[in-house]
Amino acid sequence: MVTNANYWTALGDSTRRTIFELLVEQPCSVSGLARALPVTRPAVSQHLKVLKDAGLVADTRSGKERIYRIDPDGLASLRAEIDRFWSKTLAGYKLAVEHPTKDQA
Repeated sequence: MVTNANYWTALGDSTRRTIFELLVEQPCSVSGLARALPVTRPAVSQHLKVLKDAGLVADTRSGKERIYRIDPDGLASLRAEIDRFWSKTLAGYKLAVEHPTKDQA
């Protein structure tokens, strides 16, 4: 089962974030991603496994290759989690503005 913490762990690595960003632009094979990055194909595969385990990417077989793409359900879940953080932040800001403490007044 995918947990919310997995999103942050998966995207906490700069190479995985770059892979994720590349896949947002268009689906791609491991070879295609490796050509765009300063890492080996096995390293790209390991990063993709983490992203897949987090539910952020999915793959389909195309001949001898697997084509990776963003998983829309995983992306929607990530977006919902970010929206929850944003809502809490806005609520906290509203409370601070409407009820300032002595230090803020």
